[in-house]
Amino acid sequence: MTTKWWRNVLSTGFAGIVAATSFVVLAQPAHALSVPPANGQETVTSTVKFSGTRDYGMKKVIPEGLGGGGGDESQKAVFELADGATLANVIIGKPGADGVHCLGTCTLRNVWWEDVGEDAATFKGTSASQTMTIDGGGALSASDKVFQHNAPGTMIVRNFAAQGIGKLVRTCGNCSNNPQTRHVRVENVRIEMSASNVVSINVNYGDTARLSGVTLVGDKNKKVSICDKYNGVKKGDGESKKVGTGPDGKNCIYSASDITYQ
Repeated sequence: MTTKWWRNVLSTGFAGIVAATSFVVLAQPAHALSVPPANGQETVTSTVKFSGTRDYGMKKVIPEGLGGGGGDESQKAVFELADGATLANVIIGKPGADGVHCLGTCTLRNVWWEDVGEDAATFKGTSASQTMTIDGGGALSASDKVFQHNAPGTMIVRNFAAQGIGKLVRTCGNCSNNPQTRHVRVENVRIEMSASNVVSINVNYGDTARLSGVTLVGDKNKKVSICDKYNGVKKGDGESKKVGTGPDGKNCIYSASDITYQ
């Protein structure tokens, strides 16, 4: 399998994801994922809202008063990105609050989460033509989801690393804007144990998940579920229900060769 990022991880640590080149992946022993060293830090006491591009140069941003971390609902976002915005080269420190909210098409480039709070990032767009792209970076300690997909449109997660998570991506099972069709692409992602699931989608809404280049480290018994299928519901109509798992060529689109175990 070829990637654009893992060679640099092996030689310089996970901070090397930024400057990636193509190469062949070699099997490596499991080890603890670590956040790259910060280039300074700042504290924010309210959600940072912006449009355009904001590059923090690997500064750590520490939320204060936005939420206590953990999986508690209704915490505030650390960053709110307008349609078309890009957030780059930043570490979101503890407590992670509700991470990043994208209000439309957005890009998160080399964003790291020291300790995921409610969610690392949430796609809150309004159009099926919008795309949220997470390219590079990594996340530690997500008790539930890393990325929450609440919008119509497509979420892309690529060249990403995670450790100690529940789900990597979940399309919303009980949002007020349901039913919506949502699409997910997971490309060249490394997940170190523990983890329970890579992607969960709502098949009754026509959601799709396409996965390739997924590496699971420490899951020798293959207990991590790759793609779970649910029947979603509208908010107020109870909880979504799991109805299946695994590739089907229609909603969960991947093959055995797309998943590597180390």
